Amino acid sequence: MKLAIMQPYFLPYIGYFQLIASVDVFVIYDNIKYTKKGWINRNRMLQNGKDVMFSLPLKSDSDYLFISQRELSTDFKRDRFLNQITELYKKAPFFDSVLPIIRKIIQYQENNLFLFLQYSIISICEYLELKTSILVSSGIALDHDLKAQNKVLSVCHALKANTYINAIGGKELYSKEVFEAHNLELKFLSSQNFSYIQFGDTFVPWLSILDVLMFNSKDAIQKQLWQVDFV
Repeated sequence: MKLAIMQPYFLPYIGYFQLIASVDVFVIYDNIKYTKKGWINRNRMLQNGKDVMFSLPLKSDSDYLFISQRELSTDFKRDRFLNQITELYKKAPFFDSVLPIIRKIIQYQENNLFLFLQYSIISICEYLELKTSILVSSGIALDHDLKAQNKVLSVCHALKANTYINAIGGKELYSKEVFEAHNLELKFLSSQNFSYIQFGDTFVPWLSILDVLMFNSKDAIQKQLWQVDFV
């Protein structure tokens, strides 16, 4: 059984969904600390041929809370955010078919950050017809005080995985020799270059899946999910 584990991200880039597509079970961490400078509640979309950051506003709280303990701000203007997306992408070729999905995600009436992100990830997976089983880390029986590689190994054993796949960016974090000692195969997924037409301007790569959805058919995206290399 192939397994991957990741933090939840808001409308992440296509590589996140390529990782989901590559495994049988995908575990989303909910009981790890929220980090301000990561991509948990923010990403990039296209504006006037350049990338622009968007984010989910959060309620002010302790920096030591888990993702599952953070809340969206009561000042989150969902309609305003939808209007911004509409203005930027209304002329994109797949706007009409994609906007209802994005609207459903943004208007989801849940203020818990993790539950909101989980819903958004599952919604995109459903649209792309991904059949991977998605689990939440806190629901798995293991020692949740473990950290880093040791926690990953524990999750793999708890779920009886024989292969663990990680995004290529984490290559320095894990040892193939250690995984082999635990009877586990370790692989790293690298996304192949994926370019497409964005209003005829110079292509801006690796934006949010939002941008990919707006400019590409479902069939084209499904094919791209398998355009990866394993090392």
